[in-house]
Amino acid sequence: MSRILIPALIITAMLSLPAAAQSPAGDAAAGEKVFKKCAACHSAAEAKNKIGPHLVGVTGRAAGSVEDFKYSKALTEAAAGGLVWTPEKMAEYLKKPSAMIKGTKMSFPGLRKDQEIADLLAYLESLQK
Repeated sequence: MSRILIPALIITAMLSLPAAAQSPAGDAAAGEKVFKKCAACHSAAEAKNKIGPHLVGVTGRAAGSVEDFKYSKALTEAAAGGLVWTPEKMAEYLKKPSAMIKGTKMSFPGLRKDQEIADLLAYLESLQK
């Protein structure tokens, strides 16, 4: 193969990787610190609702499925549409909740840094083990 073709193939392969594969790796210990921004409204260590629903087992859970929590109409509609909290969907939501689910009652503006999101997701995942 030519010297030009090999780098072109490598670049093409890298650009075709899913976004999740290109996102930064998360650090659960750093994510525990990031979670302090969430802790006023959410519990991650115990299945107890606060202002927001608990986040125990959130990864892979259907949206709007925590019992005894009154979700916004917007989130209920997203759940009826099949929204599941995959790491990719959670990352999108954490970036700017009101942009992903218009009408959500979650007033949190979002996390600006991709690394904070990755760390927070790693922390939540570590609690499921």
